Amino acid sequence: MPAYPSPEPSSWPAAWQEAYPELKKIARARLHASGPQAGLNTTALVNESYLRLAPRVDQLAFASPGHFYAYAAQVMRSVIVDELRARHAECRGGGIEHVTLDTRAAEQPGPADGEALQVDAALTALAQVEPRLAQVVEMRYFGGLTDAEIATALGLTDRTVRRDWDKARALLRTML
Repeated sequence: MPAYPSPEPSSWPAAWQEAYPELKKIARARLHASGPQAGLNTTALVNESYLRLAPRVDQLAFASPGHFYAYAAQVMRSVIVDELRARHAECRGGGIEHVTLDTRAAEQPGPADGEALQVDAALTALAQVEPRLAQVVEMRYFGGLTDAEIATALGLTDRTVRRDWDKARALLRTML
């Protein structure tokens, strides 16, 4: 696993540059998972993640590269979800109240949210029931970490991580 930024504010930009290639890989995997509706490219996603992390650098401490990359994947997920929510709000008039004279239109269900928003909602629900399973999904699916890296970051065995991954996939399938 490559180096990761230390929590010292003065070294943050240089360390971020060193971790940049790995962060681009994570962003590429995350964008591939969310589909083309995200409207971001890998560079924009990594840069937006930096802008969200940099102001809080003095409050963050990472025990290992796995912890840092898992946290970065979580931030990338929130950037994509925020982008999708903003895009859906624009598609629906950005908060403008629509009034119709046809009462049948009000009875029909609205358009379905994007798949990435559904996955985010399911993962949020999973985190409330089984937080460790949600962490495994974020690290593997969104962060692109291997079972061994996840096991190291969470202090588990590889076998436990594989069982958690299988259980989380089954639960998420039922939720979706």
